[in-house]
Amino acid sequence: MIVADPIDAAAVKLLSGEFEVVDVSKTPEKLSEVMPEASAILVRSRTKVNKALIDQGQKLKVIGRAGVGVDNVDLVAAGQRGIVVVNAPAAASTSVAELTVGLLVAVARNFSNHVPSMKQGKWTKGGQGLELLGRTVGFVGYGRIAREVAIRLKGFGMKVQAYDPFLTSTPDGTPLISLDELLKTSDVVSLHANATEANRHMINRDALSKMKKGAIIVNVARGALIDEQALLDALDAGQLAGVALDVFEEEPPKNPKLLAHPLIVATPHIGALTREAQERAGMVVARDVIKVLKGEKPEFPVRAQ
Repeated sequence: MIVADPIDAAAVKLLSGEFEVVDVSKTPEKLSEVMPEASAILVRSRTKVNKALIDQGQKLKVIGRAGVGVDNVDLVAAGQRGIVVVNAPAAASTSVAELTVGLLVAVARNFSNHVPSMKQGKWTKGGQGLELLGRTVGFVGYGRIAREVAIRLKGFGMKVQAYDPFLTSTPDGTPLISLDELLKTSDVVSLHANATEANRHMINRDALSKMKKGAIIVNVARGALIDEQALLDALDAGQLAGVALDVFEEEPPKNPKLLAHPLIVATPHIGALTREAQERAGMVVARDVIKVLKGEKPEFPVRAQ
């Protein structure tokens, strides 16, 4: 089996105890050479398991994604070949939720301006921040991560509401409302939706125009959910108080304004990059890959949308 991207050492050890492992995480250019003999491939987000790569793996039985999102895996091509895809849907929930809260606080308290000035030896105050107490956060998508964020933000005294077309009720009683209503009534819009063609640029000029003036957007899900140029225009027009981004349409982003804008706090897609999340993701996927190769039923199979 192939380890194509860096995964937790304990997971590699577990796999090596059962099967021969070829680790090309540090030499990705060799991936095509070893694919024809591979029965399994484990990836994170760097390697794109597209149809062309899947076609190279004539002996491929299982694809393991050590993380939540599987938009870097061609599920249709895998399904046509009968190749099982597994992931670790809950491994990074805590880590991503904590980053979401941290980014929101950073925007509300204007960290993007104060932290750099302090590092330059300056003592520049001004630019009053915002309290979260009593404000309303609207979640676009209300799965595991959004619910973990809600638990934490309730501790700040925030009110919560959600839009999720796949739910008729929520496990924690959070009210479900329409997207339009959420945009109009939320002080903070936190994005947790999947990246699908239907969701691409769901936060566009029209959506931004419906938001409360002075609202905040946090996106730790997928960059394609936001029309980035429309976002910049809304910021420059004073429609938004600030934005936090851990994800971008193109990574790394090529538009320097996204990183330099004074009202944007940006991080380089680090939501799941904690020691604990990577350990969990690696071990969960490794166990499921082993199960599939032994003819057993995996715990976390992914099905084509």
